[in-house]
Amino acid sequence: MHFKKTTEQPSKYNHLEKMSVKELLSNINAEDKTVPYAVEKVIPSIETLVLKIVERIKKGGRLFYIGAGTSGRLGIVDASECPPTFGVPHDLVIGLIAGGDAAIREAVEFAEDSTTQSWEDLQSYQINDLDTVIGIAASGTTPYVISAIEKCNENNIVTGCITCNEGSPLAKVANYPIEVVVGPEFVTGSSRMKAGTAQKLILNMISTSVMIQLGRVKGNKMVDMQLTNNKLVDRGVNMLMTELKISKNKASELLSKHNNVRKIINDFNNGN
Repeated sequence: MHFKKTTEQPSKYNHLEKMSVKELLSNINAEDKTVPYAVEKVIPSIETLVLKIVERIKKGGRLFYIGAGTSGRLGIVDASECPPTFGVPHDLVIGLIAGGDAAIREAVEFAEDSTTQSWEDLQSYQINDLDTVIGIAASGTTPYVISAIEKCNENNIVTGCITCNEGSPLAKVANYPIEVVVGPEFVTGSSRMKAGTAQKLILNMISTSVMIQLGRVKGNKMVDMQLTNNKLVDRGVNMLMTELKISKNKASELLSKHNNVRKIINDFNNGN
């Protein structure tokens, strides 16, 4: 299959080494400004996938992200932030990367070229047809990711993808593709830049909107967040003060006793 990889096209800029630091920063910023507009164009595709994820999770399913390199790391970041932010179990949103956890910090040679390992990685989580798997690959050609999506399709598991090339092999096999075309990178082929930014924005949109649809936000507050540090405890206190119109001392006392913002608000409103 031949298609034009815009992620690999020559940069619109040349002689980068001759630019001043200010010129480098300004030009990178100028390119970055185009990313949200590219994401805006694919909101309908994101919406379709989010609705399907919510439907599956409500039936007992999970959400998997699977990728290699930067794409895999971005999926892991988004997955790892769901439990502390929204109070969901650690196994509800799961990020997998080619090469395993070691690849989070250092590249694992040729891991992304395997066409069998990704399915083995998914099977280690007893993946089933209630789950949703999103393949993340800027190029849309990563064998590790494509093979995962193909095997999921064979096993009636809902699939989506986030890629930055139109008409890629990955988009063609995913049930719900998201193709966010951001154009050539500032440094030719460095898809950790605009493509990575686009993927991060879309992952933020997917996980946040899914969690809101699952009732994990009240008003605009993270009432189910895990109180794992002083900053979050202070945030919880402020939530209670605002929501229940109580003093800081009272809010602190309640939070220290119950350690859960949502429970305190519910109990208070129910007269307990």
